[in-house]
Order: sequence, then structure tokens, then C-alpha cells
Amino acid sequence: MDTKIENLEFDALLLEFKKALSDNGLKYTKQREVLLRTLYNSNTHFTPEALHSEIKAKNPELNVGIATVYRTLNLLEESGMATSITFGAQGKKFELANKPHHDHLICKSCNKIVEFRDASIEKKQIQIAKENGFVLTGHIMQLYGICADCVAKRK
Repeated sequence: MDTKIENLEFDALLLEFKKALSDNGLKYTKQREVLLRTLYNSNTHFTPEALHSEIKAKNPELNVGIATVYRTLNLLEESGMATSITFGAQGKKFELANKPHHDHLICKSCNKIVEFRDASIEKKQIQIAKENGFVLTGHIMQLYGICADCVAKRK
């Protein structure tokens, strides 16, 4: 993607983020901006702890507390700017919601997440909703199993 377009997208996202912070009585800080930028520049689903470690590793000069990471991720999710996948006792993994719609394959052994898109699945979901008198407004599909790497390790 063109760097100018990426910068414009991030600037728009940052403006939305600053408004959400203000609306919720939270301060805009460099730490929070770095958190947002880290999510924006990543194709990974982060636990709060992994995101905290990533930020500290790449920005050792910043003093970022884990509580700030949790509060900021919760705000992003509540404002619709981020989505999460819950892993039971292991907690949540987050990603920004600005990606095109996609679904997830999740390995029950190593927690690997594979994103996929399938037009026939999307079409079938709309058909099923219509057949049942629903107007579909959104969905989350998470398919659980064992990834090829984990299957190979078991052999």
C-alpha cells in the first residue's frame, strides 16, 4: 500500500482514537499512540501481555504500564476499533477492526490463528439468515481444530 495512503488511514484512525479517549475521560499519551500504531502495523493477534512486550522491545525509552495496555485495549474494543478472540483462561487476543471482514481458524493446541475469507460461506450465511427471518448485521466465525504443524508434531 502507498505510504501516503497508510499515513492518511492511520491519521484518521488516530483522530477517532483521540475522540474515544476524550469521550471516556482518558488522556491521550504517546504510549497509547504507540500501542495503536503497533496494532495498526501488525498482522498478529496480540494478548495484552504480548502487546506490552512488543511495545517495550521496540520502544525501550517509553514507560508503558500493563494497566495502560489493558485499559486502552478495552477502550478500543468498546468503541469498535478493535476486536478480540477469547481463549478461555488464557484471555483475549486483539486485532484492529479496520481490516476487511475475515474469519478465523484457531488451533486448540498452539493457539495459532489463521485468517481466511470465503465468499461462498458469506453468501450461505446471508441465505440462512434470510430463511430464518433475520436481517444479518454482522457475524464472527471461529473454527477450532489442530493446525498442520501440531498434527505433524504428534506423528
